[in-house]
Amino acid sequence: MPLIPLQIPKGQYRNGTDYMSQGRWRDINLVRWHEDALRPIGGWRQRGSVDLNGVVRSMIAWEENDGTRQIAAGTYNSLYAINANGTATDITPTGLTAGRVDATINSAFGGGFYGNEEYGIPRSDTETIQTATTWSLENWGEYLLAMSDEDGKLYEWQLDTATDAALISGAPTSCTGMMVTEERFVVCFGAGGDPRKIQWSDQEDNTTWTAAATNQAGDINIQTNGKILAGLRTRGQSLILTDQDAHSMTYQGPPFVYGFERVGTSCGLIAAKAAASVDNGVFWMGRRGFFVYSGGRVQDLPCEVADYVFSDMNNDQRSKVSCTVNSAWNEIWWFYPSENSTECDRYVAYDYAENIWMTGTMDRTAGVDRGVFRFPMFIASDGTLYEHEIGYNYGSDTPYAETGPIAIGTGDSIMNVVELIPDEKTQGDVNAKFKTRYYPNAEEREYGPFTMSNPTSVRFQGRQVRMRIEGVEDADWRVGIMRLDARQGGRR
Repeated sequence: MPLIPLQIPKGQYRNGTDYMSQGRWRDINLVRWHEDALRPIGGWRQRGSVDLNGVVRSMIAWEENDGTRQIAAGTYNSLYAINANGTATDITPTGLTAGRVDATINSAFGGGFYGNEEYGIPRSDTETIQTATTWSLENWGEYLLAMSDEDGKLYEWQLDTATDAALISGAPTSCTGMMVTEERFVVCFGAGGDPRKIQWSDQEDNTTWTAAATNQAGDINIQTNGKILAGLRTRGQSLILTDQDAHSMTYQGPPFVYGFERVGTSCGLIAAKAAASVDNGVFWMGRRGFFVYSGGRVQDLPCEVADYVFSDMNNDQRSKVSCTVNSAWNEIWWFYPSENSTECDRYVAYDYAENIWMTGTMDRTAGVDRGVFRFPMFIASDGTLYEHEIGYNYGSDTPYAETGPIAIGTGDSIMNVVELIPDEKTQGDVNAKFKTRYYPNAEEREYGPFTMSNPTSVRFQGRQVRMRIEGVEDADWRVGIMRLDARQGGRR
């Protein structure tokens, strides 16, 4: 009896039709690959009892000079400081202009031009979109800098929990975002309400914004068809991302201070918080794909799950897409709202060391990488703060991975499978199911679940099979190359 190895490449493939993913992992949740073995991601546990007003869209973690650790979190109308014990303090600036929990789109009556369409056909792209409110959060030494894209003003919090964040004198207003460069300039985007204008303060002085011979403050309007959404520090420069293209921002010193160069076109950012910077470069999600900038120029990032992700996204709420880094596993995570949800309930993750993609379901709206804290922290839409990559508890969810169809018969022959030879770290940590068909569009039959032993007795037949691996509760399992003990049957 021949043994048929189920030698499935690592990573997920979910583009195109079901049969296009033959011999690959197609449907997965809460799993990753490490050293060629399939394994569960780390679990999570609640950290403190954080009571926040509204959905958190932005987070940052940093240390004070005395080692005290802080997290800042921004909602549509509030700003919070959260200490290491999980206690939240409202530090919302006085007079802050409240924003929006959800993106609003005027595509109903009055949202277009009268008589411009025929009754019963989809409306053309004429509606006005107002995005969900996000924050730009940076540390300025041990202090916090914060800006809501709806309010547009720059604030500083100087660590006193009895005092709210305060407006910075002289800073531009009506901005859409800000960043701090490696050279210690504060940079505002969309300054003065101009979506293409970049304005920066004097070096090491966030209160001096008017250019003079005695300082390095300045401004420029970059040449772009879009509007600036974000800026990120990367090796030797900063990267400015618009909803259309990308521009490098390189320090040159006086008199021009900064030089700008367009480094990518047709690579616009999907949302203000949809990009992250790591040692390997800047990674971000666009409207229909992913991109990376690692110096020189922007490149398309081939994605083996893009078809699934972008066809499953609620595009009306795409401004909520949030990106965070999980550096312990060399991963970039994007949280996004699925087609039938108004809040982020799914994720797509990219392992930039192994060049593999993963998807799954998870209610998270923002997060910070480990470093300041021992574990990465993500926050749910209800304001619950979780430590991640700790233990193997997933609430009511179960890690699993299911393949696309795998051909086990040849020609017209049918294979009868009688045993499974498992390849796992500890037998009993996973269960297996098998789904068989005689033809690609024929009725599918399911067998199992089977509890693993060596060998595992199974009974099924078909020309193609898909395998589903499910982890048991609170187990750190590994799965390698499974083998099926099969014999040729008849024809059908």
